[in-house]
Amino acid sequence: MSPARGSISEITTAACRAADLCRQMLAYAGKSSFALERVGLPNLVEEMAHLLKTAISKKAILNLNLERGLPPIEADPTQIRQIVMNLIINASEAIGDRSGVITVSVGATRCDEEYLLGTEEREALAPGLYVHLEVTDTGHGMDAEMQSRIFDPFFSTKFTGRGLGLAAVLGIVRAHKGALKVYSEPGKGTTFKILFPALAEGEDATRSPDSSPWGDWRGTGTILLVDDEESLVALGAQMLEHLGFSVLTAADGLQAVEQYREKGNTIDLVVMDLTMTHMDGAEAFGELRRLDPDVRVVLASGYSNEDVAVRFAGKGFSGVLQKPYNLSSLREALAGLMPKRKEATDG
Repeated sequence: MSPARGSISEITTAACRAADLCRQMLAYAGKSSFALERVGLPNLVEEMAHLLKTAISKKAILNLNLERGLPPIEADPTQIRQIVMNLIINASEAIGDRSGVITVSVGATRCDEEYLLGTEEREALAPGLYVHLEVTDTGHGMDAEMQSRIFDPFFSTKFTGRGLGLAAVLGIVRAHKGALKVYSEPGKGTTFKILFPALAEGEDATRSPDSSPWGDWRGTGTILLVDDEESLVALGAQMLEHLGFSVLTAADGLQAVEQYREKGNTIDLVVMDLTMTHMDGAEAFGELRRLDPDVRVVLASGYSNEDVAVRFAGKGFSGVLQKPYNLSSLREALAGLMPKRKEATDG
């Protein structure tokens, strides 16, 4: 086994955690892009509660009340785990050094329009069946003034002022077209109730990026890959070559323009980072258009596809690729833009 294997594994883990952190920050603003799939909420909550038992107060008892046989929800499991973790940790901190009980329940609730209007949601939600997650603690509770501020970013009752946790929860709930309701009184504890629309029998959740229909698609042609992160250029070039492309690289927008000026007649597509030093992706695209009005550019960004698409609507980009991307998402982004490689046949 190569001695570098352990270091590479640690680098990969750190990169994935950094990407998760970026997604968390976007979740606080309700701007995340999710990998939606059918999720059984009771099993997910049971798994997370088991992992969190060692993280909560030693004086807190964790009770689970999970109804089985519930319909699935359409959700990103990573984001739902974040909700469960935040609410259970918050409940533990509300109990503090006293003895107390945290009860985590999952069940189904049929909600009418009036009930949904009484939640923290800003937009009208459709009445119907919702699967709920409820986290109740026997902690110190909150008065009305505190309840009005708990979803503000960076508001915290803790001396160290961590904040963000409940702002993230609300952002994730809203992005999943769900609702949130809080019940609390000073000295009587707190209950957070999260509602997710239930999937009807036979209804399919949105396809996850990992279930790409493009299979083993491979393309042909030359791609100019532009990014100011050396490691991303190396990894991206390797993936593009695996997909069958010849690859040219540039470390920033200025280099990209120079490469295209010299070799534009051989370049079929440009995959370019949005945020770069010296010249960013948007400015570089403008320069490339001056050289070749028909240049095709896929913009890569850590922002959600929807945000980038809205910001650059009508600008002439050929597509958007969300970072960090893997082989599957890269293949899917290019499959509709590039010709498929013709496999050799016996003559």
